[in-house]
Amino acid sequence: MPLSDSGAGVSAGRVPGHGRWNTLALLCALCFFLSAIEYLVPKPLPFMRIGLANLPVLLAIHVLGAKDFFLLVLLKVVGQGLIGGTFLSFVFLFSIAGTFASALVMYALGRLSGGRLIGFVGMGCAGAMVSNGAQLVLARYLVFGEAVRYLVPPFLAAGFVAGIGLGMVCEYFCRRSSWYALRSGLRAGAAGDPGIFLRGVSRAGVPAGTAPGDERRLGRSRKWDSMFAAEWLFIAGLVMALVFLHDRSMPAHVARFLFFCLLAWLSGKKIGLLSTVVFIAGVVFFNVLAPHGRVLFVLGPLRVTQGSLFLGLERAVTMAGLMMLSRACVRSSLGLPGKPGLLLAKAMRMLELMREKKAMIGKGHVIAGIDGMLLELEAADTYGPGDDPPAKPRPNGKGLLLLGAIVAFVFTLGVAVPLAMG
Repeated sequence: MPLSDSGAGVSAGRVPGHGRWNTLALLCALCFFLSAIEYLVPKPLPFMRIGLANLPVLLAIHVLGAKDFFLLVLLKVVGQGLIGGTFLSFVFLFSIAGTFASALVMYALGRLSGGRLIGFVGMGCAGAMVSNGAQLVLARYLVFGEAVRYLVPPFLAAGFVAGIGLGMVCEYFCRRSSWYALRSGLRAGAAGDPGIFLRGVSRAGVPAGTAPGDERRLGRSRKWDSMFAAEWLFIAGLVMALVFLHDRSMPAHVARFLFFCLLAWLSGKKIGLLSTVVFIAGVVFFNVLAPHGRVLFVLGPLRVTQGSLFLGLERAVTMAGLMMLSRACVRSSLGLPGKPGLLLAKAMRMLELMREKKAMIGKGHVIAGIDGMLLELEAADTYGPGDDPPAKPRPNGKGLLLLGAIVAFVFTLGVAVPLAMG
């Protein structure tokens, strides 16, 4: 049963505050929380996902109305782009295509069947297959060309298995979750008393100590954020992305990619050197599988041609460069205007609380821990649409000058590097 616009759903009076907005922001924050966990899972391509962050989207099918459901999907895509630093990269396009395609299919199946004919396993499987199909279409034109046909069988098979797994997890959670029972009007499950996992968890607690390397990285991140306003940093990143895409000189392309890696490091983001190298090698390999141009050499049945090799290198460096630039220039403090922006900021606040409380999701108590965390955070007194947004720092004059110098340097590389190469 969807929530009403006034926030009074089946659990009216039991969830204080902005009931509708709290539920929407909470599901959005859970998407980000699970996305961070999913990010730790190694994957051969940056746009590949196991779909863990889609669990809240599945939960929302029988909790939110259509308008709020697709607002959740929008906030999920934008928030993941901001947090993961992919907003200025092709990965963001893959995320938009895959997420909205799967959300539309899952919502239609869930609403048309009323939950009786098609369960979460069916919806999760259908959503994953449609999502991967949409991403393969984009990959055909943006990354791999005709060689994408070699990716189709494993990519769709992985989506099929991941969709079934996600549906099973969602089904199990819904049967045992008191939070889901309250918000959907179902009979309460057997999750037990979630309060036992909340006692002793301070709302203002500090996460466990970080490693020295992480401390230095976080120090760079704080310094970077203090120098540049998020909005100006995003605009500078957008300008540099346009310059990067316009100039296809390979020496300048590589030089800008390396400079973007430096900017990402200075901003406190993880570079992921090994994963970046593996990604570049993977894109080049799949492009080489569709040969065209002069044959350079032969490796068994593989003919490596000049055209496919150079095209693969260009595509790989372009995607990797945009990823690094996005990590440097897209900050989570960059908000959206209006009520969506306030909801996103609210979800970010809830995400920080989730990170503080992640210790409650202990071994053997994952479902009950998440359930208890949802119950407490939804009742939290956080601001909602209509309240004043949090104050933003004023632009730094020195930061603006430095950003201008960075953009000018990126532009200059297109002239200086080819001249230096002779």
